[in-house]
Amino acid sequence: MNARSMPAVVVRGEAKRGEWNEVGLETVAMPALQAGEVLVQVEACSVNRADLLQRRGLYPPPLGASQVLGLDFAGFVVEAPTTQTFKASDRVFGIVAGGGYGRYVAVPVDHLASIPENLSFVEAAAAAEVFFTAYYNLFVQAGMKAGDILLVHGGGSGVGTAAVQLCSSSGAKVIVTAGSDDKIRRAIDLGAYAGINYKAEDFAGRVMEITDGKGVDIVLDCIGAPYLSKHLDILKTRGRIVVIGLMGGSSGEINLVPVLTKRLKIIGSVLRGQSREEKAEITRGFIRTVAPLLKSGRVKPIVDRIFSISEVEDAHRYLASGEHFGKIVLTWKSF
Repeated sequence: MNARSMPAVVVRGEAKRGEWNEVGLETVAMPALQAGEVLVQVEACSVNRADLLQRRGLYPPPLGASQVLGLDFAGFVVEAPTTQTFKASDRVFGIVAGGGYGRYVAVPVDHLASIPENLSFVEAAAAAEVFFTAYYNLFVQAGMKAGDILLVHGGGSGVGTAAVQLCSSSGAKVIVTAGSDDKIRRAIDLGAYAGINYKAEDFAGRVMEITDGKGVDIVLDCIGAPYLSKHLDILKTRGRIVVIGLMGGSSGEINLVPVLTKRLKIIGSVLRGQSREEKAEITRGFIRTVAPLLKSGRVKPIVDRIFSISEVEDAHRYLASGEHFGKIVLTWKSF
């Protein structure tokens, strides 16, 4: 490698849509800094389901974004030519539209957050994407407030574990679904009000039992089409569904009557495609709202397993297995 190249994880060859395309470390050009950007040496990044979609040719990066995999990073600034906000050696973390699996990443300065002193690079990487996602969709999109009751699918996922903690720390109650009793117990230990094993129980019926027939104010939905009708049934008047994923499918029929009679809102949400200005605003809100909670320890990233960046294939297969609780992190430390 020369001075302006770097190792990074990329999809090898031409990606075939829907297939488990090969990924691995390759030498690529180091990102060139644009106006208002800093260069960060990445020490750790997390594995997200979006990465699995991208390697299968189902979720390409937005126009102009890096083709390198990875939607978050934690590391330290190595070049900051046009800003006084951050300087070389400052520890930072955040989200990107691509490039997080590279040894270096170029990031707009207003998309950076300082890593709290109590968090390691691994912990910061585990926090970045999921706490940004939970914050934006709960506080901004859904307008969550104290006293609200929420249903969060995937209570053992990275976003689920972050959402549980943010809800409970904000005076809201969250009901989670998960695929095992062990994951439910662990989510309750993090602050969940109740849990439902979706493999053994009808989640909609149990939600109504848990809430004494009242239903919930907000649903954070990563499943999509198969659950939509049930979500409309269990929402209270003026309830909100925030759809952040389509793991169960993207199309189906629904009865629109509850949407009208209960004045419901169905909100679609994705962070990756947001504009630079929108991400800057989200980052400011994250720094104002979530960073103090991470610094105080009131909320914490949940790290399930750590893999070397060279073990990316094993990390992806482990995420696909669904056995994890919390986040899977890739680190450059042992590379």
